[in-house]
Amino acid sequence: MSKSDIPGTLVRDHWVVHPQGRIFARSWTPEHSAAAAPAAPIVLMHDSLGCVALWRDFPQALAAATGRQVIAYDRLGFGQSDPRRERPSLDFVAEEAREYFPVLRQQLGLARFVLMGHSVGGGMAIECAARYGEGCEALITVAAQVFPEDRTLDGIRTAKAQFAGEGQVDRLARHHGDKARWVLEAWTENWLHPDFARWTLEPVLPQVTCPVLAIHGIHDEYGSTRHPELIGALSTGPARVDIMEETYHVPHRERPGEVLSRVVAFLDAAVPTQAA
Repeated sequence: MSKSDIPGTLVRDHWVVHPQGRIFARSWTPEHSAAAAPAAPIVLMHDSLGCVALWRDFPQALAAATGRQVIAYDRLGFGQSDPRRERPSLDFVAEEAREYFPVLRQQLGLARFVLMGHSVGGGMAIECAARYGEGCEALITVAAQVFPEDRTLDGIRTAKAQFAGEGQVDRLARHHGDKARWVLEAWTENWLHPDFARWTLEPVLPQVTCPVLAIHGIHDEYGSTRHPELIGALSTGPARVDIMEETYHVPHRERPGEVLSRVVAFLDAAVPTQAA
């Protein structure tokens, strides 16, 4: 299905068929580049409570700013995608790269791509960049976590207590429907599980060979600057770490213009678009 309600942008919804259920995706393609030899699209990977709708108008702005197609998708169990029967395993970050992203990539024809992930989506993007280096032209992480830091877990405990309040889960239901409780528990119960304390992306990062931009807010309540510093230090491609002042966990919502300018400058230097 195509939409034309955004001037200058072709918006299209997609359904990716996975053995465990349908995965919803949406793409934004700048019309001026639709007929040209396109640069690699940017694939957005959402956070623990996120979905396509919660990126709001950022994908459209990103497509316009970069001249690239932008694709966002709801992980299985989230947003408009089909529900999952069981909670994800404690290996869910690598599982996304291993079991779900390849199906999305194949059905959407993503031979080459740029990955951009927020929060745990940044960790999933790292796993994908490491596993599919032949196709990944660049990696952008935003407020990503590399290990379960005390600040991360404290923030999740605080959020879990807040969601216990009357009507709080209903906020999630606006975007996830009947899956809202599952979405919440997939985040809080996995991250706070004692066995998840051993999870780390440190062994994975040296396998990331593409250019990397790690964006992080100095006041991020779910992770210190140790996370982008490790991303920059351990990945083996050219890496840039951008710490944003007066910024918390959602830089692309708090300071969208600054994030867009940083992403555009990074991509122009690292993987410039190809003229038709």
